[in-house]
Amino acid sequence: MVNSSGGIWLIGGTTESVTLANAIASRGMPCTVTVTTTVAKSLYPQTPNLRVQVGRLDTNGLEQFLEKHGIVAILDASHPYAVEISQIAISAACARHIPYLRFERQQLSSQVSSELDNSPIIYLNSFQDLIAGNYLHQQRVLLTIGYKHLPLFRGWQDQSTLYARILPSVTAIDVAIASGFSPDRIIALRPPVPADLEKALWHHWDISVVVTKASGVAGGEDIKRALATELGISLIIITRPVVDYPQQTSNVSVALEFCDRYV
Repeated sequence: MVNSSGGIWLIGGTTESVTLANAIASRGMPCTVTVTTTVAKSLYPQTPNLRVQVGRLDTNGLEQFLEKHGIVAILDASHPYAVEISQIAISAACARHIPYLRFERQQLSSQVSSELDNSPIIYLNSFQDLIAGNYLHQQRVLLTIGYKHLPLFRGWQDQSTLYARILPSVTAIDVAIASGFSPDRIIALRPPVPADLEKALWHHWDISVVVTKASGVAGGEDIKRALATELGISLIIITRPVVDYPQQTSNVSVALEFCDRYV
């Protein structure tokens, strides 16, 4: 159905948001999706009722965005680590009394590792905890954390052998090189990465430590955890940031019911 009085703001940038966008488009609901890259835009359906806007939104530009697109409800399906846009959206929703729902991929169950159970999996709350510790010293490290946090590891380039797996984009590669990664220690690869390729990369580079985010199945966390256990390679998982979402679901049907309620 189409309601000319307003539409949904779907905060995108994840595989889950593409699934939601397709479902919303099939129902004919007016919807504006926001993403940060033109590559991401190409993943969404092209229909008269669904618009995809490329670019980063900040607090100053958000008011105009909400007015321009007549937003009546916010469905936040951004990446679990994209905290800034979620916080901006929540603040705007509260101020303008706009219904907000967080859609987030399910987390894999975690267990606190210990020396007693010889678990190769280590959970840390932040990249700062990782950098401040001695986890990487003289190790061969594969970073599968995206490109934004790579500058944090510049000081470790002469203390360990670092490799970065990033998305195949000019921005990501530029940041990696500026962070001290030589071209032979960068691999540009779009997920999902199958288990056999993941294993081959670890073997090829003789990796002793892998650093990743708690990104769930969509981010290949399950594959990395299984390989770390199989090969006895340390896997450091940076846990998800804690955000006080007003309401949250990982159920597509619940998300669509939310959209139906307000559009």
